[in-house]
Amino acid sequence: MLHITCNGKPLEVSNGAMLQSTARKQLPNVSVVILNGFQTTDELQLHDGDSITVIEKGAMPPQDVLEHMMAARHTPHVHERMKQACVGIAGLGGLGSNIAAMLARTGVGHLVLADFDTVEPSNLNRQNYFVSHLGMTKTDATAKLLHEINPFITIETHTVRIDSSNAVELFSGCDIVCEAFDNPDCKAELVSTLLSETEHIRIVAGSGMAGYGSCNEIVTKKRMTRLYVCGDEKTAAANGVGLMAPRVSVCAGHQANMVLRLLLDIETP
Repeated sequence: MLHITCNGKPLEVSNGAMLQSTARKQLPNVSVVILNGFQTTDELQLHDGDSITVIEKGAMPPQDVLEHMMAARHTPHVHERMKQACVGIAGLGGLGSNIAAMLARTGVGHLVLADFDTVEPSNLNRQNYFVSHLGMTKTDATAKLLHEINPFITIETHTVRIDSSNAVELFSGCDIVCEAFDNPDCKAELVSTLLSETEHIRIVAGSGMAGYGSCNEIVTKKRMTRLYVCGDEKTAAANGVGLMAPRVSVCAGHQANMVLRLLLDIETP
């Protein structure tokens, strides 16, 4: 007999059992089959220790099945690392709101969100908000969105202006903090404070993502032992050079991916 896991529960199947046939026995209306994190329609032979997830497409599965499916899609060892992590996001504008959504989808178990502002119409061109969020604090709007994306993570919010007097207190429990401010002086103050007043927090900052230049110029670089900078480091918002969704989202993706790499102990030169 083979010992596998199906939707998070132990299951014994006979030697030589096949994936799709086994899936249909567990759920006759199955339309999505995930084997060890990879969705497939192939009829593959199962092996001892395999993990499968079977769900009906478009239907909301039970909570334990949904969580198992998300873990499977992240791949189990990655999911466990993400689930134990605590990441802070300083600023929930174009960078921060998009970073938060990506990290929630990645399964980061505890997010600390801080921003003093409210959602306004000018935010909708690049920030991860909708018309229905207008007038809400960005912390509340982001938390609401993230719970819709991933109901299994813990979200801690602080509706406050972040500066050198409170940055350490806000983010002291975080493994990594994403700097996502618009103002260069505020960026420098946050980075300087966290680097000088803590010994463990790593910072992933953004610099240079305005306009509509080539996204290939946006890169991630290690600047100091605990500081990583994402962006082209030159293109700031100015008259005729606005902040637009494509490049801002690409930079946010760089920051979220750097968080993932750091949590998996993968360095960047």
